[in-house]
Amino acid sequence: MSGRLLGLEDIADLRAYERERASFRAEVVALKALRRVPIGPKVTVVFENRTTMRYQIQEMARAEKMLSDEQIQAELDIYNPLIPGPGELSLTLFIELTTEAELRHWLPRLVGIERSVELRLNGGEVVGALVDESHEAQLTREEVTAAVHYVRIALDERQRQSFLAGPARIAVAHPAYSYESELSDETRRSLASDW
Repeated sequence: MSGRLLGLEDIADLRAYERERASFRAEVVALKALRRVPIGPKVTVVFENRTTMRYQIQEMARAEKMLSDEQIQAELDIYNPLIPGPGELSLTLFIELTTEAELRHWLPRLVGIERSVELRLNGGEVVGALVDESHEAQLTREEVTAAVHYVRIALDERQRQSFLAGPARIAVAHPAYSYESELSDETRRSLASDW
């Protein structure tokens, strides 16, 4: 079931969603607590899956009071590409800046950060991030980058086994920003459950 794309049948209408919202939100908050990993002082990644994407769409539909299948399908078309496929990790990278001065300082310096994400496996193997070209064209310019990026990391069977055995670290290896964070056993197990 994991990795399967969401369809219209997976998105509850507004009244049905209101009935499940509190429990579903609690489930997603607990899930994201395992999947939210800071990398240094300015970057956080959230490893996405089918559940986190369903929550995103449900909340968007709720906030925008979307009632038609066409509106929901448009959201599905946006968020389904963020669901990891078999053997993949899919993550949202947030450059966490809170002031105008930080934005002006960091966003020009971090151009290309989405191509600098690495998964570092036991034994020193490094698996680089894959970035969708259309996403990159929308979010990065030569002189400034966006504060949010979507990337994926594809692992073959041997790499998945190494990931599960641990340790594994998620890193940003950018000339202006170089940090890494070890993934906890619980986080690695949660991510591997998507496969």
